[in-house]
Amino acid sequence: MQKIELEIVALSHSITQSNSYAVILGEVNGLRRLPIVIGGFEAQAIAVALENMHPSRPLTHDLMKNFMTSFDIQLQEVYICDLQEGIFYSKLVCFTANDTMEIDSRTSDALALAVRFGCPIYVYSHILEQAGLENEAGEKTNSSTPSPIVSNPNTGNSLANMSLSELNELLNEVLEQEDYMRAIDIRDEITKRNEQKKS
Repeated sequence: MQKIELEIVALSHSITQSNSYAVILGEVNGLRRLPIVIGGFEAQAIAVALENMHPSRPLTHDLMKNFMTSFDIQLQEVYICDLQEGIFYSKLVCFTANDTMEIDSRTSDALALAVRFGCPIYVYSHILEQAGLENEAGEKTNSSTPSPIVSNPNTGNSLANMSLSELNELLNEVLEQEDYMRAIDIRDEITKRNEQKKS
């Protein structure tokens, strides 16, 4: 079966399910998008890696990467291999000096590990044809550009009303609580304010 390479192009709150997120995978050098609904913890794990944030203690997926690296196990690729009743199924393709093996994985966990290892993400073509969407903007995904994170649209208004010192204080609080999704929103608001000051 033909595999098509994907990359993470966006991460946002799910419109269809409350308390869930959607990770949007884009076809590399193509127009199709594959949205996948994931949980909050998994979204945070992906966001932390995409944003190059460094938690004070390793998250579960960081621990998994450290474990694999310690035993000379490399993650070569992840691929989405099946879609049943709206649920995506994935495999981790791992290799050691002596063996290559495929390990069953939840797609959200596979994506969180793929970001950490910097390995490619694939999907079988028939799954992309079945569940993919055409990019309305008509823009191809370019793997040289960083993957943006689309934050929670509901947090923007409350952050806009806070002063810069309040935002910095809040950022420290949420980092202590390890709420990295919220930290990204706050950091983006602080960056926007600082850029406005310069111009």
